[in-house]
Amino acid sequence: MAYYDLAEHGGRIDKVRAILQEKDLDFAFVYYDEFNVGNGWYLTAWCPQFESGAVLVPREGKPLILGGPESEPFAQQDSAIKETRNLPVFMVPDEEYPNATIISFADLFAEISQIQQIRRVGMVGLDQMPVSVYRQISESFKGVTLVDITEDFLRLRHHKSAWEREQVRAAFGLAWQSYEQMAAAVRPGAREYEVAAAGEAIARIHGASSFAFKTIVGSGARANAVVPTAMDKEMTAGEMVMLGIAPRCKGYAGVIGHTLPVSGTYTPQQKEALKHMKEVLVLTRDALKPGVIGKEVDAPGRAYFQKHGLMKYLVCPFAHTIGIMEAEAPFFGPNSTDLIVPGMTVCVDVSFFGHPQLHGARIETGYEITETGVRPFSPEMEQVLLGL
Repeated sequence: MAYYDLAEHGGRIDKVRAILQEKDLDFAFVYYDEFNVGNGWYLTAWCPQFESGAVLVPREGKPLILGGPESEPFAQQDSAIKETRNLPVFMVPDEEYPNATIISFADLFAEISQIQQIRRVGMVGLDQMPVSVYRQISESFKGVTLVDITEDFLRLRHHKSAWEREQVRAAFGLAWQSYEQMAAAVRPGAREYEVAAAGEAIARIHGASSFAFKTIVGSGARANAVVPTAMDKEMTAGEMVMLGIAPRCKGYAGVIGHTLPVSGTYTPQQKEALKHMKEVLVLTRDALKPGVIGKEVDAPGRAYFQKHGLMKYLVCPFAHTIGIMEAEAPFFGPNSTDLIVPGMTVCVDVSFFGHPQLHGARIETGYEITETGVRPFSPEMEQVLLGL
């Protein structure tokens, strides 16, 4: 089973073509790789492995996947876009593929030119693109104007369709199941990677397509690392352990974040800190209303941190959207003017780091923005966090 929906993904190609029409562009070149997966996945529900690539969307005609020969059969089976071309710049360096058809950007340019005139090309992901890719494009597409349309493209991903929200909700269901298993595995003497394994295994068993970040398990001082991936450290009584996992459903992420006492009971100081975080979660959640802007969402929690002397430990703002990536634009920080509108999918992510005794902690869950306010993606996780 592929992860794409023909009507959903076909509609996305049409939206890109509307941008091309509006800006008088002949095609869009959308770069992506395993790290910068979002823009390519949005159009294909697929990402290459080992290689990088791009999606080429012409104003008219079939879109293409540009990549390498190792990923070509994979794309033809699983991607929403089946037409492929192999170019050396996307391939594993120095690897040889004697039976593959490999072309250059100049060959690609000549092929497209037979179908349509190429004057102006919309580029998506210029800031993520390796210099080698950009150099070959600019050298091969001589006389062509390259126009950065990344922001226009990203705006297509800001507001989620009903299909997208369905996948996000399912992913939050996976995240809840992962949390239950991870919480049960927390105990003195257990290693961090055991806790991560418990969460990852149950998510995979129930259909996770991948994970949006490497699973976070950071106990004691390791929580100061902000996003510590699980290692072989043994957890000890009296410590807290910060947990985070982000399984994807059909490429869309859900997430949980919590900080638990390794011994099963918070100390008074730990309990007080988690109480503060819960209060900020509620303040931020209640500020997520259609018509407000990002900095208005951020302000109540920031004022609370200021009142309780926590500002010097604040690293991250309290809200961001979630979709293909666990944290993706728009981000609702203290300078954000992005408007909250129905159809957005938003995480409330409250954290502090660098405390001399408590180290670091995080609590996180997600919400769908509706016409009247918010709807939790995981009522179970929200109940756990609000019951702190």
